[in-house]
Amino acid sequence: MTKLIFENSRSDRVAFNLPECDVPDCTKTDALPAKHKRNSTVSLPEVSEPDVIRHYTNLSYKNFGVDSNFYPLGSCTMKYNPKINEEMAALPGISSVHPLQPQKTVQGCLELMYNLQNLLCEISGMDGFTLQPAAGAQGEMTGLMIMRNYLDDIGYTNKRVILVPDSSHGTNPASAAMAGFIVRVVPSDKNGQTDMEKLKEMALDDVAGLMLTNPNTLGVFEGNIEKIASIIHGINGLLYYDGANANAIIGIARPGDMGFDLVHFNLHKTFSTPHGGGGPGSGPVGVKKHLVKYLPYNTVIKDTNLYRFKDDTDSIGKVHSFYGNFSVAVKAYCYILTMGALGLKQVSKNAVLNANYMISKLKNSYNIPYYKNCMHEFVISVENLLEKRINAKDIAKRLIDFGIHPPTMYFPLIVHEALMVEPTETESKETMDNFCNVMLKILQEIENDPEVLKTAPHTKTVTRLDEISAARNPIIKG
Repeated sequence: MTKLIFENSRSDRVAFNLPECDVPDCTKTDALPAKHKRNSTVSLPEVSEPDVIRHYTNLSYKNFGVDSNFYPLGSCTMKYNPKINEEMAALPGISSVHPLQPQKTVQGCLELMYNLQNLLCEISGMDGFTLQPAAGAQGEMTGLMIMRNYLDDIGYTNKRVILVPDSSHGTNPASAAMAGFIVRVVPSDKNGQTDMEKLKEMALDDVAGLMLTNPNTLGVFEGNIEKIASIIHGINGLLYYDGANANAIIGIARPGDMGFDLVHFNLHKTFSTPHGGGGPGSGPVGVKKHLVKYLPYNTVIKDTNLYRFKDDTDSIGKVHSFYGNFSVAVKAYCYILTMGALGLKQVSKNAVLNANYMISKLKNSYNIPYYKNCMHEFVISVENLLEKRINAKDIAKRLIDFGIHPPTMYFPLIVHEALMVEPTETESKETMDNFCNVMLKILQEIENDPEVLKTAPHTKTVTRLDEISAARNPIIKG
């Protein structure tokens, strides 16, 4: 069991000496009101420099990350990211600027934002972009607010229904509900695509739009996308593109050319920023020209040789403080410039190739319901193993013992006992072979020693948690 840093504390051990303070101690004067003064000294650990370094280095070994292991989370694109992007975001001229500086003093940063907006327009087939949303879900919310304002302005105040597929990300219906819409679910057909007959039945006059991921969360490309766009536009609705799976089509197909009116990209997934642990993220939203005036404030425009923010009276306002998560935008900008048009296209090809390679290795041993149309990810169903008292979670826990992060579990909901696997474009053949071999070895264990799965993982400090109790009664140490 790893000790807390406080447990390593020993009196009078010092890791760093600060110079003597050369200004008056405000705690001993009236400069600081009494209510803000401490009643006791700060309780800090007293440890040597080697103790500090070893403690936090040992903690880092307990972390799981893309720099150390395979991370095949389906629909999450947890890929390795080039370190040059991190280095560029850390440059003093970028990391040391302040969002309250006058616009004329941050022209370089504004130029970067302006260029990134234009690059994203070109990549997506949109006419305008905002970099303000902090993540994909906030991008969805932003797009839906734009959608609502636009429809209200042109007189369609009755349109208060958003259609979402039954395989959609959970944020889609949640965002629609938060934006004040009624959510109706469109079922998938036997091929894992949107059921066209059901969509036609549900495309009524009160429908504001459809939120769609393409390829969808089953890893299947919606081949009827032009017909879908025609149906939605035929009732004066809007088509929204969830860009969570855009790394399967970047450089090959553009949402704008498919008929989408709005799109959000996850810069922290598709365009290089590690996003484990909840952040940082960025979910820029792009729109067609009839929606540009509704974009949030802080869209950058160029006046002669001056970059400035556009003020639009029809804007939905701000959705994030200042400029959004600027450092994430910097990393994405660097990634796009480094890769170039041909590189981005190759990224998509590799992502699709890798997923199909893994399917070819596993399809004869595992049930893969939609493998024929696989793009960048695929879903395994282990429902057939329930009769052996083995479920998806058991397999996921056992993978940890082999140094592999579990795939996404129990999603999408329309596949029972689902394991959703996404190798991304950055993984080598050797890494994928190892994953597939481990998956086949686990099947052998199920036949010969299923208990080893039921008690996994065996190699970590913490094994099986009581997940319900942990969620209901968390113990948090500060």
